[in-house]
Amino acid sequence: MSGGRTVSVDRRVLVVACAAAWLCAAPGGVVLAQEATGQSEAKPATGEQATPGQQQKPAPANGKKPKVAASQLSAVVVNGISSSIQNALNTKMNSDDIVEAISAEDIGKLPDVSIADSLARLPGLATQRVDGQASAISIRGLSPDFAGTTLNGREQATIGENRGVEYDQYPSELINGATVYKTPDASVIGQGLAGTVDLQTINPLDLSKRTMVFNLRGDHNTNGNLNPGTGTSENGHRASFSYIDQFLDHTLGVAIGFAQLDQPTQLKHYKAWWWGADNGSAGMDQNWGAPTVPGMPDNVNALQGMELFAQSQKQKRDGLMAVLEWAPNETYYSKLDMYYSTFNKRAFKNGVSWNSNVYGPPYDGISYSNVGISPGSPLPVATSGTMSGIAPILQNDYNKEHDKLYSIGWNNKLYLGDWTTSLDLSSSSARVKLHDAYLFSGLANGGTTSVNFYTPGGPGYPDFSPAANLADPSTVVFTDPAGWGYNGREEFDSQTDRINALRLQVSRSLNWWIFSGMDLGFDYSDRTKTKHADVNFAWLNGNGDTSATYQSTFSAPVSPAFLYGPTSLGYGGIPAALNYNVLGALYNQFYLTPENGQGDWSRNYTVEEKVPLAYAKFNIETELAGLPLRGNVGVQFVHTDQSSTALQTNGNTLVGQLHGGTTYNNVLPSLNLVATLGDRQYLRFGLAKTMTRGRIDDEKVSSSASVARVTAGPQAGQVVWSGSGGNPLLKPYVAVGTDISWEKYFGKASYVSVAVFKKNLLNYIYNKTILDYSFKSYINNTPTLTPTSDTGSFTLPQNGTGGSMNGLELAGSLEGGLLAHALEGFGVQANYSLTNSTIPTSSISEIPGGPKTLPGLSHKVGNITLYYERNGFSARIAQRYRSSFTGEAVALFDQLGYTKIQANRQTDLQLEYDFSQGSLNGLSILLQVNNLSNSPDVQVQYATLANNVPMTMPLWYDTWGRTVLLGFNYKL
Repeated sequence: MSGGRTVSVDRRVLVVACAAAWLCAAPGGVVLAQEATGQSEAKPATGEQATPGQQQKPAPANGKKPKVAASQLSAVVVNGISSSIQNALNTKMNSDDIVEAISAEDIGKLPDVSIADSLARLPGLATQRVDGQASAISIRGLSPDFAGTTLNGREQATIGENRGVEYDQYPSELINGATVYKTPDASVIGQGLAGTVDLQTINPLDLSKRTMVFNLRGDHNTNGNLNPGTGTSENGHRASFSYIDQFLDHTLGVAIGFAQLDQPTQLKHYKAWWWGADNGSAGMDQNWGAPTVPGMPDNVNALQGMELFAQSQKQKRDGLMAVLEWAPNETYYSKLDMYYSTFNKRAFKNGVSWNSNVYGPPYDGISYSNVGISPGSPLPVATSGTMSGIAPILQNDYNKEHDKLYSIGWNNKLYLGDWTTSLDLSSSSARVKLHDAYLFSGLANGGTTSVNFYTPGGPGYPDFSPAANLADPSTVVFTDPAGWGYNGREEFDSQTDRINALRLQVSRSLNWWIFSGMDLGFDYSDRTKTKHADVNFAWLNGNGDTSATYQSTFSAPVSPAFLYGPTSLGYGGIPAALNYNVLGALYNQFYLTPENGQGDWSRNYTVEEKVPLAYAKFNIETELAGLPLRGNVGVQFVHTDQSSTALQTNGNTLVGQLHGGTTYNNVLPSLNLVATLGDRQYLRFGLAKTMTRGRIDDEKVSSSASVARVTAGPQAGQVVWSGSGGNPLLKPYVAVGTDISWEKYFGKASYVSVAVFKKNLLNYIYNKTILDYSFKSYINNTPTLTPTSDTGSFTLPQNGTGGSMNGLELAGSLEGGLLAHALEGFGVQANYSLTNSTIPTSSISEIPGGPKTLPGLSHKVGNITLYYERNGFSARIAQRYRSSFTGEAVALFDQLGYTKIQANRQTDLQLEYDFSQGSLNGLSILLQVNNLSNSPDVQVQYATLANNVPMTMPLWYDTWGRTVLLGFNYKL
């Protein structure tokens, strides 16, 4: 191998491990890594890179960023896939912490369509798809809730009700790179229990000259336009522009970037409502007292209901990034950076659902014939036949979302000899407005139809063939086909999340004992998230009024003025379904009444977190047994003052406000050590205590409760209380983690690494159901039902203890030219992770039938990328794999349930040609195909039969189609 001699590590590994143990026991242990922004200022800029294979010099011990002349920046220009890998490996190799990194191939060119796609290719990371696109990131098997995310070192506000960042809100064209901290660093703010992702924009003074970049790509979805007339399409585009310049003798730098995304999404969806045995000794009729289903054989597992719909979505995002960097002399440095984006989404979801079991009107006429049975466990499965008496429920949905994200930060540094002081001011906000509406329709005059069916025994779409034409406006009319008591629903939601922060840091170079520098700092952040929701019910014009009795059988045809072309459901056997302008019909053929009930009022709340944080970190630079040893030791002291305000109700009537909250302190020590075992060979050790606060919506003080008559099971016939709510007294997740990593770097962009880790959970948050909770203080909002008892079940988040996780991570990158000259230009990257966990024992006991591992944990995660890059042409094919994992879900009747999300394997392709001479110099042509194999999202149901025998059955099957992008990038 090139790049250095081979070094035996056996005895030296033992020496370093002993040293790590000694340092852990030593008093005053503490940590930190890079600058206050979380970035390494010594990192060369993309587009004007360091010479290939050359290691970067570390920043001065005092963190000083001296003024650099433009002539000193005119290094060899190296762009493309291999340079992206090289820059990422330099970041990883030079860090004092255990990190992973990605770097842009060039300005405005991350190696994937989205930031989340790129992050998911790093060792131990996996993505979760939202609307068919990579959005949320899971680090080391923990759900996205456990990952911290910062932009230029600053915590970001989020558009969801939780802390997890949706990465598709950040245009990949405006992000220059990202660093994932797998071990905590005392100087990194906003850390997560699983790890911390720091997204980074460009520093204009790192470039030697003015640069402008244009990018334009067409976007096509292969599922086609499933809902014609709605204004959606299968075609879209991505466009971006970046301008970077330097002024005043290279002391003032400006960077401005704009990116627009107009992306189509077309979803084909199928979901089984649930599975169960209708008749026989294992059936619901003999065990729960349910009606016997005519024509269904005894002890056969059958589908109890389903939904089949097509969703067309139009997403448009405009993002703007600006950076102003000023380094007038050797004493003062200032950087102002801003990010702003607007995100508009319109989704149209149309489809059909029905119940296929006997539950009384309108379902009491259901029967089966010619039932075909396939083998299954623990019971055979009804997979084909004819259902009669089916009452189709057609639901047409309109969803509009408008998001605004804003982030600004101003960092100032003074370099005073051995001392450096910095002040960082920042503000981040996210505002969300949602408008949801849906209307029901069904067969005229309460009609039913027969349906021939075939349901696969495994993942895949079913085949349903109804006798009725569900796209015929003379057959399908507005009504209440399921007897749910209303004709439609409209909801307006708004949410605001804001984080204001101030950070002070003092750094000093040291020459004392083993320490080369220290950082002392203080950070104060104030985060407030407010949620508001309003609900209206829709009633057909002429179907009574506010003083009349609602008639569920009342119906009316859809006005021809609002009809669109039919929705295609052919992938599920149904040729088409009625498609119309939901808002047009809602505001012309219906009247609306405010219907906020207790459960709706409980979604109106405010949660505030005031967090002063102090930290100290000492940088280590010494030798041990002849081995160079560097790293850091540090500690964070975190005080949290959390509070919540919510609406108080008396039944469905507002009567006041509720308040609650708590305070707590956490001391979080951390240690990172890096031993140099030979030329570019390192052994790393990390030990730290970490914390992550629970979901923000779990900290709300609001709650809701209701009474209902139980129709089946041991409590059949009883009227019981049930409810749920938040817990403003929640304490955070806390864990102690240990990491060991061995890394060997060689060539220009090649390395191999082996890492192991273990985390022990000291404090955990889980949903606890209290079965004998007293509801004496609650008002019964259903006066026609008298509760059998004042007690019932109440579910809320609680703190528990116990649980652990451990894992192994293997990773490597190899340039083909190191093996043979004929392979010059070829390369491969690969990584594989194995992670195990045990759930806290308290959660297992409180949630019978729950998972035995942490929700969101995939046991296996792997990635492989093959690439070729030479003479201007480059090709890359990449595949990522995530094994199955358990997710929490809300089952029927608001019961906490679980669903198993099956393994997912996604393959992406990229082809590019760069012109490097003549009039086309700077132009590159790019073709990308995302989700090349149209990988589906698949879920299966964890449940029990009526006789409490466990079963696993297909539940959910979605496909999003392939995304094809073709366009160009032009750099001046």
